[in-house]
Amino acid sequence: MKKSFVALLAVLLMAGCASVEPKDETRGWTVDQIYVAAHEEMVGGNYTRAIKLYETLQARFPYGRQAQQALMEQAYTHYKDSEPELALAATSRFLRLYPTSPNADYLFYLRGLVSYNDDTSFLARATAQDTSERDPKAAREAFNSFKELITRYPDSRYAEDAADKMGKLARALGGHEMHVARYYMKRGAWLAAANRAQSVIQEYANTGHNEEALAILEQAYGKLGQKQLQEDTRRILALNFPQSVYLSTPWEPRQLPWWQFWG
Repeated sequence: MKKSFVALLAVLLMAGCASVEPKDETRGWTVDQIYVAAHEEMVGGNYTRAIKLYETLQARFPYGRQAQQALMEQAYTHYKDSEPELALAATSRFLRLYPTSPNADYLFYLRGLVSYNDDTSFLARATAQDTSERDPKAAREAFNSFKELITRYPDSRYAEDAADKMGKLARALGGHEMHVARYYMKRGAWLAAANRAQSVIQEYANTGHNEEALAILEQAYGKLGQKQLQEDTRRILALNFPQSVYLSTPWEPRQLPWWQFWG
């Protein structure tokens, strides 16, 4: 009798657990019903709910126009929900599954936008850190995504904004190379400084750093005992910047802090 009671109690407990399982309100919904609901949640800013619905749609209806649209909007929703890694994963998945989609240009643009905006960390905002001094990984990824967009889809409606952002990123990347070159000069790492200065001149020639880069290069060559290269660099500096202060005053490191909490 006691064993029967225990068995009955176990059955009742299992039934009770089953009864509290969350009900799937989308059971029986059509693909269009799920998509419309997900889109409305996204527009309303209910990103967590929207993503769940997009995932449900793709799981139940993995083929067709709605699944493609759902994945694209899922990537955007992750971006809006400040989930850059998930957004990038979704864009990569879309481009892998639908490489010939008419929306592919938008996915390249979105991928660039995710990395572009991922460069504004809390620490950088709190300390007013110069963008050129941050880790350039996100900036490089954004630049490459925008570049791929413009190369593949030069007539895309996103190409103009992508080109504008590429210009800003190039200036930041050029500034970063200069920041590193100055650091190496301060440390006495002459060859490393020369390599960074050359990178600025060759890769970021239109970012406004050529004059100082040439001055650093001249100094670095002198420290390395490369007199001929030093003289050649000085001639190039004089030819391109005849009024340069570095022609009369050798380049010296500036002792400036990279943050000021007091603004």
